[in-house]
Amino acid sequence: MQIVWLRRDLRAEDNSALHHAIASGEQVVAVYIATPQTWREHYLAPMQADLIYRRLFELQADLAALNIPLLYQQVETFTQSVEWLTGLSQTLQVSKILFNKEYEWNETQRDQALVESVDCEVASFDDKCLFAPGTVFNKQGDYFKVFTPFKKHCLAKLEQYPVTIAPRVMCETDVEQIELESLILSADSPFDYPRESSQQYVVETKAIRQILRDFCRQDIDDYQELRDFPAIEGTSRLSPYLAIGALSVRQCTARLMYGETPHLSNGRQTWLSELIWRDFYQHLIYFEPKLSKGRNFVSWTEKVTWLNNDSYLSAWQLGNTGYPIVDAAMRQLNATGWMHNRLRMIVASFLTKDLHIHWHEGEKYFMYKLIDGDYAANNGGWQWSASTGCDGQPYFRIFNPITQGERFDPKGEFVRRWVPELADVPDKYVHKPWLWNNVNTLSYPHPIVDHKSERELTLRLFQDAKDSV
Repeated sequence: MQIVWLRRDLRAEDNSALHHAIASGEQVVAVYIATPQTWREHYLAPMQADLIYRRLFELQADLAALNIPLLYQQVETFTQSVEWLTGLSQTLQVSKILFNKEYEWNETQRDQALVESVDCEVASFDDKCLFAPGTVFNKQGDYFKVFTPFKKHCLAKLEQYPVTIAPRVMCETDVEQIELESLILSADSPFDYPRESSQQYVVETKAIRQILRDFCRQDIDDYQELRDFPAIEGTSRLSPYLAIGALSVRQCTARLMYGETPHLSNGRQTWLSELIWRDFYQHLIYFEPKLSKGRNFVSWTEKVTWLNNDSYLSAWQLGNTGYPIVDAAMRQLNATGWMHNRLRMIVASFLTKDLHIHWHEGEKYFMYKLIDGDYAANNGGWQWSASTGCDGQPYFRIFNPITQGERFDPKGEFVRRWVPELADVPDKYVHKPWLWNNVNTLSYPHPIVDHKSERELTLRLFQDAKDSV
């Protein structure tokens, strides 16, 4: 018998560990282990926890169709998950445990502990990226620290090695269910982690696949032109499924390229670029364990002074900063568990460059709110915005929240949707309502800081840090 340990790869299709287990011809059982204490330490969003919980039951049905039972257990920590799985492997006398790799530090240490604690064979697979960390190097034999050459290298590899999807294969060997009955996932199984409703997101495999197909058939060719405008549904909305592994990056890439190669439209090229950004951050997490430990990628930026005003942080979190595009974005996040990518950059720049609050605070808040929270991508995005990361935004390039709003929400449609206090403000003033003659009639705060002066302060703080090294 073999065990497939599922984590952030909640799918029966195109799952490397599962595919290899089935191909062996032996009995296969799948296992999922909830770890609420570690999840709390990692700021797992309650909405993502609910998505995972709901997805497990759909995955159970998908696996049953392949003749594979899904076992479930809840412990508190990663350490206890290894202890429990070690005991299970002994009880079932398994020959092998298989899993797909995760690249964050705690996760790699957990997996190494499993290798060292079990008596059976352990096989791990690079399943999360188009190209595994360690297979994409520059001419000096080092990992890429700048995205554009990394992307070019990946595109060249895609031409040489087209994406392949592991076929869906049934396990031909039955598993004796009686001894496992108490471990089978059920509605009575404990799941002691806060959950916030994710009902607006589907979890059925066919429905998820249909979203991908519809996007690639109907919307992707306009993606480059529309993706930066939050009032328009111009993005794929597939990120939650990539984050929990209900979809693989290979499935997404194969679908966007289907019938289109060798010439992809601009929209398809742009979405492929975004998928490669996801890989880029996974590679960085793999090669730089310090990124999983709260450290800056660029060492001299550790010297930057952060002011960390709690009232400013609270205003940012609640969407009460007085800057409409920032507030609308944060209110969207709080209400839906999702935020438009352009807005993620705007609010991150505002927190770090206008309010001078350490990017750690934004990183934690996003992880606890985002239904598509992924540690590597979230850390990479925050460090990019804070100018502390690999290939980050230069510290002297600071988003102006007024002009960003005017450019990407010119008529204020998005702002009015999430900040109804501004419903009657004319388009000309919707991103700077404090200049409107009737501003005193609004139940909306004035800006908590002045962007121009805070920008100048940011430049001094970063320059002082750089000069001190």
